[in-house]
Amino acid sequence: MNLIRTILDRLSDSFFISVPDKFSTEPLSPPSLRLVSDKSAVAVESPSRRATAQAGSQLDAIEDAVRRSQTWFLSRQHAEGYWVAELEADTTLTAEYLMLRRLLDRVDPERERKAVRYLRAAQLPDGGWPIYYGGPSEISASVKAYFALKLSGMSGDEPFMLRARNCIRQKGGVVQANVFTKVTLALFDQYDWEGIPHMPVELMFLPKWFYFNIYAISYWSRAVLIPLLIVFAHRPVCRIPKEQGIEELYSVPRTDIRYWKYPPFNKDQKWLTPHNIFVALDAMLKLYDHMPLMWLREKALHRASTWMLEHIKGSGGLGAIYPAMANSIMALQCLGYHADDPLVHKALREIEDLEIYDTVSIGDQRLEALHLQPCHSPIWDTSLLMNAFVEAGMPQDHPALQRGAAYLMSRQTKTVGDWIVSAPRAEPGGWYFQHENELYPDVDDSAVVLMALSKVKMPEPAKLQDSIRRGAAWVVAMQGSDGGWGAYDKDNNRIVFNYIPFADHHALLDPSTADLTGRCLEMLAALGYDRSHPAVAPALAFLKHEQEPDGSWYGRWGVNYIYGTWSVLAGLRAIGEDLSQPYIRRAVTWLESRQNPDGGWGESCLSYGDAAFAGTGESAPSQTAWALLGLMSAGMSDSFSVARGIHYLLRHQMKDGSWEEVRHTGTGFPRVFYLRYHWYCQYFPLWALAMYRNLRTRSRMRADEVRDQMLTTGCYRFDR
Repeated sequence: MNLIRTILDRLSDSFFISVPDKFSTEPLSPPSLRLVSDKSAVAVESPSRRATAQAGSQLDAIEDAVRRSQTWFLSRQHAEGYWVAELEADTTLTAEYLMLRRLLDRVDPERERKAVRYLRAAQLPDGGWPIYYGGPSEISASVKAYFALKLSGMSGDEPFMLRARNCIRQKGGVVQANVFTKVTLALFDQYDWEGIPHMPVELMFLPKWFYFNIYAISYWSRAVLIPLLIVFAHRPVCRIPKEQGIEELYSVPRTDIRYWKYPPFNKDQKWLTPHNIFVALDAMLKLYDHMPLMWLREKALHRASTWMLEHIKGSGGLGAIYPAMANSIMALQCLGYHADDPLVHKALREIEDLEIYDTVSIGDQRLEALHLQPCHSPIWDTSLLMNAFVEAGMPQDHPALQRGAAYLMSRQTKTVGDWIVSAPRAEPGGWYFQHENELYPDVDDSAVVLMALSKVKMPEPAKLQDSIRRGAAWVVAMQGSDGGWGAYDKDNNRIVFNYIPFADHHALLDPSTADLTGRCLEMLAALGYDRSHPAVAPALAFLKHEQEPDGSWYGRWGVNYIYGTWSVLAGLRAIGEDLSQPYIRRAVTWLESRQNPDGGWGESCLSYGDAAFAGTGESAPSQTAWALLGLMSAGMSDSFSVARGIHYLLRHQMKDGSWEEVRHTGTGFPRVFYLRYHWYCQYFPLWALAMYRNLRTRSRMRADEVRDQMLTTGCYRFDR
């Protein structure tokens, strides 16, 4: 076996002809920057697939690929300094958006017509709608799409509607949909409130020291739930014509339904299980709701509304994510705010900023369509791209990098947010995901931003160093007691809450994850730390505990085990872990074993439901890049598998320097909500190609060179 591997390694050496020891770090002759506004789209000629380089060495081809990719990105930087691409979800948000405008009596016929086109174009042949590209029909997404189409005037007798109805009924009908779908239907009197888990607004009185309280659940759950508590207390109903209803989606008449037989109330076979206990508690809460203490309810409503109004201030909307933003508008209406109130107008305008206009195919026609993205991702896109740029050889003082760094520094939080409850000693200093979300910075964005800022030279280095110092202090303070890091809160890990009937999406919490922990180790290394830092030992112990038996790591925020394994390996290498250790070699073996015959890597969202699909799926540029970055981090830059992966990226690059990818490779909530970052297939391949070139020609990553340069010159980013 070793002999075979040696032969393959030598083949990889011949695959990529050697070049001089040094390569230029000067700009790769990009065109003049073309700055565009936040709202305008850059017109790009439809690219055609580029043929494999016909002359010169493969390393020459890499150099050319890196140059063209950088040029593609530089023309897309916004005037404010950031980069941002579309963040695509599935049809559920667009369907909910149509329902929301109906609830608000703010129907826009043109918007509605274009959204209907989008829903119709996304329908699968079996009649249902998926929650990720290439996935099967999903009951909740299908119910929402069907109802949204009926609200928009589509007849249930249309052939495509009949197919949808049959698909939904074959999956058990409306009663099998998730809780959030049932809540939406109840607002139109299409589902009974008795069939929905009860969440009384009096929950607002539970103190922070109590085992369950609003701060014991994740940021996104909190932002979604609190306005929903107000809605639950009022239970508004939007009356619609009978022909727009969905009685046909019930397998039995609504009057005959026994909700205790259906999710989320169907009990486990064993008596004493967390789920059964919470189902019994829900029945008690329903009894209270029939005869509430009105003085207590009024005080609870006041507390919930005060919390919501305090958190809705500024721009970006509540939590800067669509479900919370939509719920806040409904809650405002329940509280007596009129549709023309400035606060309601502001909230609706923030949602309208999430609209994406594109074209879809319906029959033989290409028509303009509308869909909704869940939020914007400028911090994430900008910081990841800047890291890729530096690895690609862009000078540290390049104007594009400086503008990007200035934008990132302007978005550093200065306000105490909800995180203070779990980390009372922390000081503000993190970064959020969106343009605005001051109260909810997250560890992942903060770590990647800090890595990017540590590689940039700015006109005012003292200001930069102060920003890095505050950001790093916040990230370190957010480390959990288990040694890992969660995204938004510390020690948000009371897993029993996921058995609450209301939480049938099993995403009520934000526990520590391997991918975030690996990222934080990589961040510490970028700032000049090594294994002696007090945060490292518990983080390493956490990662060893979280490793899967096959050697991989679960990816909470990206699909899936390929993402998690890359994130961990990158962190382990950066912090100075011995790469020859057996647990790291197991991870390498796993990655290599998942390579596809075409040289790429891919993984379907199916792996979140069944680990048998871990690391398996059609090759994709983003996931191929993750695998390559992971293998190279583990010291495998001269392996035949890496050479094949690099060749895959070169073959699939387009003439204009970009790559194409339609898959969802980002994760919102596993098994429930997935994301397609439109630029994952752009900056990660650039990063991988550049790192390979550097390792093969200089035996070092440029990120390491930049860090060592800073340390040598005494420019410590963080006071150790």
